[in-house]
Amino acid sequence: MIMNLRVATYDLQLKHTFTISRSARKSVPVVFCEFEHDGIIGRGESSPSSRYNESVQTVLKFFEKINLKRFGNEVDIPRIMDYINQVDSGNSAAKAAIDISIHDWIGKKEGVPLWKKWNLDKSKIPITSFTIGIDSPDLISQKVKEAEEYPILKVKLGVADDLEIIKIIRKHTSKLIRVDANEGWKIKEEALEKIMWLVKQNIELIEQPMPATQLDDIKWLHERAGLPLIADESVSNSADIKDIAGYFDGINIKLMKAGGLREAYKMIEEAKKNNLKIMLGCMIESSLAISAAAQLLPFADYADLDGNLLISNDPFDGVKYQDGYIKLSDEPGLGVTKRL
Repeated sequence: MIMNLRVATYDLQLKHTFTISRSARKSVPVVFCEFEHDGIIGRGESSPSSRYNESVQTVLKFFEKINLKRFGNEVDIPRIMDYINQVDSGNSAAKAAIDISIHDWIGKKEGVPLWKKWNLDKSKIPITSFTIGIDSPDLISQKVKEAEEYPILKVKLGVADDLEIIKIIRKHTSKLIRVDANEGWKIKEEALEKIMWLVKQNIELIEQPMPATQLDDIKWLHERAGLPLIADESVSNSADIKDIAGYFDGINIKLMKAGGLREAYKMIEEAKKNNLKIMLGCMIESSLAISAAAQLLPFADYADLDGNLLISNDPFDGVKYQDGYIKLSDEPGLGVTKRL
């Protein structure tokens, strides 16, 4: 049987307007794909970001260029993904959908979940954070209450009233906080001043404090900051890691930036070689892509897989959450089912 690849678009509706330092969204358009072969369907997801010059339109155009008939009856992930990567540069979110769908297919074909196929210990999973986006004081307070069951909060900063946002949250909880500035701090001295204040607020780490283009400023900040700095926008794939090692304490690996599970696995290996901590993160995604990233969680020092918790119309059932811990399924592949 010839391999078949199908795609469909879908709008993920957010429970609250999701605001970070550079944008605000009420919904997130994604592309789902199905890789069918030998009577088995593997599913994947693409959640493109304009930050990386991608959109639903670019994803669909990329899929139009793909021809899997050339592989006949052999599902060989390295060969297929090498071909996919050569079709066009960039397009990492589109490539991620294909990679995820084929990995799901392989797991289903072999009858094992991916974490087990990779001989990982699902008991070694860190607590995931729950994201609080930038918002009005009342809505920030409401979001904190909605996140009551999650022991760690990830708070979006990078705006003028950063300190007020933290003060509002601290009125409601003393939970551990991870701060994500999303490149919002442009001046290194001001960034350092904010970090020195945050040190006293039970903050675990700072994610992407300054723009990726200001690497010299990030290095200056890293030498003085009293908190670990985690690279997000500064690193997309394994080739980027050598350029930022020494500027950060860890990296945030996202399947949509990396181009899927295969490259994310390479990033983990490269990060370990460079003594960098590993965070597994996400875009706004359904439980399909979140469950894919979760297969790698036993490798992680930090988990930030909550994109599916922020939406109201998730079309899939996948990983479960208990007191902030993600529970991996024993079902084959990604362990994801489509809701009726």
